[in-house]
Amino acid sequence: MATHISRSAEETVAYGRKIAADLKPNSVLCFFGDLGAGKTTLIKGIVAYSTGISEQEIVSPTYIYLHSYPGKTTVHHFDLYRLQDPEEFLAMGFDEMLEAGGITCIEWSERIQNLLPPHCIKIFMEHEGDGIRQITIERP
Repeated sequence: MATHISRSAEETVAYGRKIAADLKPNSVLCFFGDLGAGKTTLIKGIVAYSTGISEQEIVSPTYIYLHSYPGKTTVHHFDLYRLQDPEEFLAMGFDEMLEAGGITCIEWSERIQNLLPPHCIKIFMEHEGDGIRQITIERP
């Protein structure tokens, strides 16, 4: 388990880029944390590094569940905040994305806890106050 402290959105994006540098195809990153904990900001760094897309083009797919970003490596970004239950995830065929060959980032992973693959990387994010975030990474 590794812990990182970020003191700004820019540091969080930069740390996302660092995480992405070590990812392999079929990596599944599962994000846990309250609203505003910085999950999307960290994912911006991961997507930007992995695809070459500008960070400004990367937004949370809260209302549509999924954005896929093609590039050097395709990144599938899920935001499951509005998901009712794991069966809804399966009914939409999203489980196929977990082995789609790219990188999959899942915000609100606790909504599909029983569907998470054993090889997933769990990322826990917490507010520490004054814009400070604690990021803890748990690898299998």
